[in-house]
Amino acid sequence: MALKRDSVSDEALMGRYQSGDRASFAILVGRHKTAIFNFILRQIRVAPVAEDLTQEVFVRVVTGASEFRHSSRFSTWIYTIARNLCIDQIRKDRLRRHPSLEQPTGPDTDGPSLGDRIADTHPTREVDRAAIGGELSQHILQALDELPEDQREVFLLREHANIPFKDIAQMLGVPENTVKSRMRYALERLQKALSEYEDYARTLK
Repeated sequence: MALKRDSVSDEALMGRYQSGDRASFAILVGRHKTAIFNFILRQIRVAPVAEDLTQEVFVRVVTGASEFRHSSRFSTWIYTIARNLCIDQIRKDRLRRHPSLEQPTGPDTDGPSLGDRIADTHPTREVDRAAIGGELSQHILQALDELPEDQREVFLLREHANIPFKDIAQMLGVPENTVKSRMRYALERLQKALSEYEDYARTLK
């Protein structure tokens, strides 16, 4: 039975849930909870807030279950919910405070201040050569964080959530070519950041 459930599509599981099968909802949560959390965390950058928003995403799946139309992909629908919650949270944060370049990102984000992150393209501190692999991963995440919001959003929806460009365009309310352009610019920026890190790593040899 477990194998059969694993092979059932998200859309079919959502249909079963709409018909009263609560176990199908539990499977959907298991499939998507971690990915949704990671998507929100990359947008919000504060883990406790991302956890709360992830929980709210699934609350809204429950309360809005009747609104799901099976002509749509479940992943597109749920990431639209997650994206809208991120937008609302970011707006609230901006109303509460205006971040300066000297403001630290806080212990929950596990990162330096915004100013340090922008200026740290060529780090000057000593780096343990044995930790270059870990530094590379961190550098890529930093480069992702520093993408313009519209480019980072498209990159995460396409590469992280595996949502088609056509669906992303519908979610964002922009032409598909605009989405593809944002993706191309994001990839170019990330490639440049990676290239700069490789140049730096070579100087440590």
